[in-house]
Amino acid sequence: MHCNEEKGQKFIKDIEQKKFLFSFVISYTETCEIPGITVAGADADFIKFTPPADAEFLHYGSCKSIDMIPMTPDGKPTPALLTKAALESASIPQVIINAGSKISPKLPYFHTGVTYGKNIAIEPGLEQSNVVHAIDYGRILGRTLASCTDCLIIGESIPAGTTTALAVLKSLGIDAHVSSSMPKNPKSLKNGVVEKALERSDSKEPYDVIANAGDPMIPFVAGMLSTASEITNVILAGGTQMAAVLAIAKSTGYDENRVAIGTTSYIIDDKDANLLDMVKSISDIPVLSINPKLEDSKFDGLRAYSKGFVKEGVGAGGSMIASILKTGIDSKKLLKLIDKEYSRVTTSQ
Repeated sequence: MHCNEEKGQKFIKDIEQKKFLFSFVISYTETCEIPGITVAGADADFIKFTPPADAEFLHYGSCKSIDMIPMTPDGKPTPALLTKAALESASIPQVIINAGSKISPKLPYFHTGVTYGKNIAIEPGLEQSNVVHAIDYGRILGRTLASCTDCLIIGESIPAGTTTALAVLKSLGIDAHVSSSMPKNPKSLKNGVVEKALERSDSKEPYDVIANAGDPMIPFVAGMLSTASEITNVILAGGTQMAAVLAIAKSTGYDENRVAIGTTSYIIDDKDANLLDMVKSISDIPVLSINPKLEDSKFDGLRAYSKGFVKEGVGAGGSMIASILKTGIDSKKLLKLIDKEYSRVTTSQ
């Protein structure tokens, strides 16, 4: 646990052995079509299938929109694999929310009518009206889902989401350095994109900032957080993107005593990123992290996570934390289940 130790202990106590609900927000920004900016998907045309494929994998254990699970060519799997193993180990139910994904998943989901984001290197990410719509719909859904559970986990899948998150944080004047799904973080490329967005507008007004530099996931989850945290405990499952959500949620309001970020130790230990400092500068909430000990996995594709590939996504850290808090399972047992899931997937492909 990091940041506010006392709050963190209280948060953990409040949700141990309680009811959890995992909500998975899929979204899209055309920023991900910039060559070399993300590892989420083998080629530009394929990337748009990553969010729906992640959602389908969580439900079916296979994907319907594409004929394989999202995996790098050399076998590094989507973090959805960790999330699925964690949610199943603790029988945690899940819902899928389409908040601007270019492709709809082939399963039941909440339809929000939020449109996908544009490439922030070329033009504003969203129209103002889309920002307001995303926040309003997020509020409605946050309230509904929060009333069903003791702890709402919110995860996301949006390729290149760390780049738009960085642009939002920097636009708000927050000193941000972000993580990447690759060990060699394409920082200069990301920073170049962010600079182009910052040159377009110097407004610090949160809605202007999202419209100019953001993506649809950020305002939507900020809306969810504002109402959900009035009703129940919320784990924002992720790293940099959830810091951007927090920064925007300052303007939509939320209950600081009921919110924690849940992530993997790979994000906390990332020398390129400064997640803890960022969160501290935004809010006094605890950051919970889990080390899933993937370096002990039987498989190269999973061991790669501990070497700096992928690191987090699809709410993996928050889901694994929830699984441990709900069932008392230890990370060794959880790793066994993750390995089992990996072997099932790779033998069936």
